[in-house]
Amino acid sequence: MFLEAKGGGSDAGQRYLPVAEMGLAELEAIRLILRGGSVVDWRRLHFSDAGEVSRFLRLNLFDLDDPQDERRLRAILAQAVEYLRTAFGYRVAEAVAHPADVRDLFLFASGAKEPRRHRRIACVVLKCMHVVHHLEARELLFRTPIREADLAARLDRRIAAEARRMREHGFPVVQFAGNVKTRSSLVTKLLAKRETVAAQIFDRLRYRILTEHPDQIPSVVWHLAQTLFPFNYAVPGQTQNSLVRFRELVGAHPNAQALIAALQAPLDVEARDPTLHNEFTADGYRVLNFVVDMPVRIDELLPSDGALSEELGRVVFVLVEFQVLDVETARRNEEGEASHARYKRRQLKQVLRRLSRGLVVPKRKARRPRRGVKE
Repeated sequence: MFLEAKGGGSDAGQRYLPVAEMGLAELEAIRLILRGGSVVDWRRLHFSDAGEVSRFLRLNLFDLDDPQDERRLRAILAQAVEYLRTAFGYRVAEAVAHPADVRDLFLFASGAKEPRRHRRIACVVLKCMHVVHHLEARELLFRTPIREADLAARLDRRIAAEARRMREHGFPVVQFAGNVKTRSSLVTKLLAKRETVAAQIFDRLRYRILTEHPDQIPSVVWHLAQTLFPFNYAVPGQTQNSLVRFRELVGAHPNAQALIAALQAPLDVEARDPTLHNEFTADGYRVLNFVVDMPVRIDELLPSDGALSEELGRVVFVLVEFQVLDVETARRNEEGEASHARYKRRQLKQVLRRLSRGLVVPKRKARRPRRGVKE
């Protein structure tokens, strides 16, 4: 969905922002990633002006100075409005269905633009736009002869450039490394879990980020959500978080009492969330893993007549896994049962068990030699 926490100023994408300096919008965005929630369950936004909306749309790879991008946004809006009117009989206000400026939708939904009575319907429309955009981007990917490896290479260049910028600006990042899952690893993963199919492998392209200390992890995650991906594209239900507790995070904030009272979800919602658990992971293993559907522009790979891009846009999505932890936790994770080698051993053992089930030929009993006959 095109729902974003406010950026925090012109240097939001460059400056390291400690948790103590974060406001409600930043903490809500981080919380969504930490718990693997969905923006479709949100009920309010945090934009204060059109400039913040423009920055967010650019992060979604939409440029309002490009007429085709604006047409695309309005086409998505029209589909969302039609769905709400047809499926539920919603009376969508004209100012929301046909805003003078597309950015007004976000300002209405944030209560930053009058009339404020449009806030709720604008939020509902934006939720539907999020889903429509995702569906059509997926169709665009299917209808375009693009190799997955080429998309991964494009993303890797973008992510590597941001890693360099973080180092240049003094972020407390000790390691920022990426890799593509090998074919052998993909086969092993598909065989290890009976419910897994190829479309459900979320970590083909993955990045590991190590911070100096654990309390720096939320700030690094926030920065990534300002420079690499819109936080609303964190894949719901695919976060594994045994490292950062939001209750402790917000509880240590200087304005904890006011922030907790203003949260969209109760403070104990994480305790009620189902826990994503990998059966091969040891109990002592600690990590923050989350998966993002990252937008990628493919303008030059589309047919030159422009028909397909007008119909479905110029943005597709690629799944990327981010693993964030601190140096000391990473060291402890490589000790004993929590180590990667032990993890792979447990996984391969399960694969062998599944492959051989019902197919292992029992060993033949040795025949006793008959009397007087040499075997």
